[in-house]
Amino acid sequence: MSKNAAQRIVFTGRQQVELEDYPIPKASDGEVLIRTRCSLMSTGTENIVFNRLFDPGTHWDNWVKYPFYPGYAAVGDVIESNIPNLPIGTFVTHRKGHCSHAVATASECVKVPSDVEPEEAAWFALAKIAFHGALVADYALGDSVLVIGAGPIGQMSVRWAEVAGAAEILVADTAAGRLKLAKSGGATLVIPEAIEFARESILSSTGNRLPRVVIDSTGNETVFAQALGLAADFGRVVILGDTGRPAAQRLTNDVITRGLTVVGAHDGHNTPQWNLTTITELFLSLVSQGRFPLGGLKSHEFSPEDCGQAYETANKDRQTTMGLYFIWCSG
Repeated sequence: MSKNAAQRIVFTGRQQVELEDYPIPKASDGEVLIRTRCSLMSTGTENIVFNRLFDPGTHWDNWVKYPFYPGYAAVGDVIESNIPNLPIGTFVTHRKGHCSHAVATASECVKVPSDVEPEEAAWFALAKIAFHGALVADYALGDSVLVIGAGPIGQMSVRWAEVAGAAEILVADTAAGRLKLAKSGGATLVIPEAIEFARESILSSTGNRLPRVVIDSTGNETVFAQALGLAADFGRVVILGDTGRPAAQRLTNDVITRGLTVVGAHDGHNTPQWNLTTITELFLSLVSQGRFPLGGLKSHEFSPEDCGQAYETANKDRQTTMGLYFIWCSG
């Protein structure tokens, strides 16, 4: 890469990834230019896109066109500014993908507190997605919550449930390392079983009670039916992991016979009260206060030139991956 060129990761086709040069952009009025320090891979979304694991006619199919520029969780330094309250040198979050340089408006940036590390701050986007799940889960103090899947979104869901004051936070996953991280984030019970076999373990550890709230964070279309069977009568099931094959998600008679509420949550469900800015500010504040622990979530670090290896790792080693970072520059 020359001094006058930026770089970004691009999917040029199914399971095809490259690092390409592009001109360093200029900040116009009301914009800043950011030099990215690191970006965090959203393994769920990016694996679906990379492998085209979605059905024709879905919103995924309408969204994924080539060239496709992945990523939406990055942090970096303002190096050119036309926004008075974001002067040069300000360290911010941005959602412009896996790239070395990005132009953003004030509403697309959030200042990072000085005591929050870059690799902690980069979790802001995945934390935001899980926050939308927490909103529709409608937790109450002392509530009981089951999180299915302890991947990145599941980890964020555990931490929001802890912050919200849930008394029981159960997490089901088959990967021991992921369950250990869930425990460090606030899980009160971890269940090392596939979800179709977890019912007896849940009941035996909770006094024969099913959780009021079940959050499916997996993005696996076959899990939904299992999730419905694990919520208490008149409980709530949150579909947080977006699947590329929604037609394969199957309702069971639990919805009718036991009066369940099923609700979806998505990154795009923003409101004037809760949006990119307000959720990110809350997340960063909690991290700064030590109330949203992120220690141990980093599993891999790659240079952008090794993007092929990064996506190969994300595809083949799902049980051992968690936070996969691209490092663009030092601070």
